[in-house]
Amino acid sequence: MLDLGLPDIDGIEVINRIRSWSNVPIIVISARSENSHKIDTLDVGADDYLTKPFSIEELLARLRVTQRIIALMQNGQTQQSVFINGDLKIDYVSGCAYLNNEELHLTPIEYKLLCLLAHNIGKVLTHKFITQSIWGSS
Repeated sequence: MLDLGLPDIDGIEVINRIRSWSNVPIIVISARSENSHKIDTLDVGADDYLTKPFSIEELLARLRVTQRIIALMQNGQTQQSVFINGDLKIDYVSGCAYLNNEELHLTPIEYKLLCLLAHNIGKVLTHKFITQSIWGSS
């Protein structure tokens, strides 16, 4: 969620900077209610625009929509049977990874880590997220 009324930088510039490296959903919260401003903000990369004042119920509904979109995007990534990025190829069906068409001999943990990174390409992952995803909560 991003409020456009920031003291040090224009909110549109923040959206541009985020979009240069991430597709993370951005919900803009603003007191500006002109249609032209809403359209410009959505056109530069915001996913939703919420005008102040708003109810908590509306905010929660918009967050639920965003969560559904994220879930659809993640399911679309996991349904691919092959991941290719440059010289790296991961065949999820066979459970093999290749670099320059040569099979990589990975431990199960290394393979899970490689798949996790491939499924989250372009995202910043925290140490806690990685360890919980690979080894679980225990």
